[in-house]
Amino acid sequence: MFKAIFTNSFGILISRILGFIRDLLTASALGANIYSDIFFIAFKLPNLFRRIFAEGAFTQVFIPAFAKSVHKAVFSAHIFLVFLSIILFITLLVNLVPELFTKAIAVGFSDDTLSVAAPYVAINFWYLPLIFAMTFLSGILQYRHHFATTAFSTALLNLSLIVALLLSQSKAESEIVYYLSFGVVIGGVLQLGAHLVALQRLGLFKFLYGGFKYHKIKKQKIKTETKKFKNNFFPAIWGNSTAQVSAFLDTFLASFLVSGSISYLYYANRIFQLPLALFAIATSIAIFPKVARYIRNKDENEAKEYMKKAFWFLTFLLTASTIGGVILSEEIIWLLFQRGAFGATDTQNTMFVLQMYILGLLPFGIQKLFILWLYAKEMQMQAAKIATFSLLTYTVFALSLITPLGAAGLALASTTGGFISLLLTLRVFGLSEFFAIIRSKNAIYLLVGASIMTLILLYFKEFIRAFI
Repeated sequence: MFKAIFTNSFGILISRILGFIRDLLTASALGANIYSDIFFIAFKLPNLFRRIFAEGAFTQVFIPAFAKSVHKAVFSAHIFLVFLSIILFITLLVNLVPELFTKAIAVGFSDDTLSVAAPYVAINFWYLPLIFAMTFLSGILQYRHHFATTAFSTALLNLSLIVALLLSQSKAESEIVYYLSFGVVIGGVLQLGAHLVALQRLGLFKFLYGGFKYHKIKKQKIKTETKKFKNNFFPAIWGNSTAQVSAFLDTFLASFLVSGSISYLYYANRIFQLPLALFAIATSIAIFPKVARYIRNKDENEAKEYMKKAFWFLTFLLTASTIGGVILSEEIIWLLFQRGAFGATDTQNTMFVLQMYILGLLPFGIQKLFILWLYAKEMQMQAAKIATFSLLTYTVFALSLITPLGAAGLALASTTGGFISLLLTLRVFGLSEFFAIIRSKNAIYLLVGASIMTLILLYFKEFIRAFI
């Protein structure tokens, strides 16, 4: 378990380090203004799909279905062709009427701003079919217990954007956004290429070729399998994407606030996503195949024991990240972003947003662990109902808090939705089963460790404030 988690975490860490370098350069080049808002809007929707597809939801349905399929190659080919066709159709539609889709993403933008943003949205959308193809291949690689390529591939996207920023130095802000948009597409090509290379090295090209070759002949033999997959897929996507959808709605609502609000949310969410991806997502990806296997073999006790180890591992890491993120939020923003066009006022505004996001780190992370239980037991519809209720909670709080707290209120609403999602997930998993997990001496170690860490960081904060 820990070897797979380490592989995923290390790959994600490299990717996120490059991502922070990218954000540092973006903040320096664009600051927090209308052009930075435009780029983040343009990249928001394809990035939303990347997180939903690449960070677990697709593979959590595909891997169990793939494992049970009698005609694996044909089944894979069919799923790929159906979904790629739909995504290509949507992408072409966005490129035909980009203004319409841009307005749907950022209703608060003026007509002039929408006209400026629309071409960038059209370019960025081509990332969608590329990232789907990559995710499909990553599902097959994970079934063969190969995690490294997917874990490290996001680094290629960040490298592409870093190169785009370096090449666009001293250019107008509108040109910088064009460079970044084409950098997104090139990054997607590189990510897909890396997975194709991994597939070739594992000797899986022949397997995929056979699936496409015999797809028409054997398509009827997988009719039941594909129907079940489709029935499970959409509830699984919805059930696994509450955090991403609420982040998308954050951007939508923030477009009604003062200029720069979208950027504050983006920069803060980027920091929030680092420990979430590094620990929670990496852990869930690593343990899911084994949990699903235990449950398929009707060995639920072993599955729960496996999840118990993962729970305490994750809880210690996320608690430490939460304490550090809340106490050192200003210092983190100052260190990462305050330079160039990103000033002290931007640091203060982003700090408050980050604190509200970080409070949701533990519930979002633990929920990602226990939602695996529902997916392994093919309870996708239950997961979808939980996500819907959580999202409704977020919406109510977002509309209530946006006026008094601005962008920070939207982040706090997202955190509230995370707590609701966790509570509902644990209710389905079984509260008595959960309490059996937390009744452990580890709980005492956690409380003592958290108290000591809080005192140390408070002292450390006073020490470093002299340098800010």
